[in-house]
Amino acid sequence: MLHKNIIKIRDENLAGQIINEIDLTFDAINVSILDIITQRVLQEVESYNLKSAEYTNNLVQPTDMEIQLNNSSKRPKKLINAEEQIEVALNAFQNNGFFILINNYQAETLEERVVINDNQVISFMKLTPLVGG
Repeated sequence: MLHKNIIKIRDENLAGQIINEIDLTFDAINVSILDIITQRVLQEVESYNLKSAEYTNNLVQPTDMEIQLNNSSKRPKKLINAEEQIEVALNAFQNNGFFILINNYQAETLEERVVINDNQVISFMKLTPLVGG
């Protein structure tokens, strides 16, 4: 039987308030930041595609066209493309759209490795632009 390794992911604001928590499951005990972001996006896209169009989360956001198409009750809901959303999330991480803290240490590259353990706290923190800036 293959052992599953679970990471608890928190979305936090800059004040430290927890906005959302999800669990991600991995087969390996040693994963990269790229793996964590990819798995998170895949899980969010799957949840969105299985649920209603009202589902939103910090990393996966339907495009304006997807929202418009999903608001029509006469048309079937358009599914979000996971590969496109992964690319958007990876670019956002690399361009400081959000950052990831692992036990209060800021991950700097997609290649950084994380050894999964029970005491680990991984936080996604989305940066909010300043008004007027």
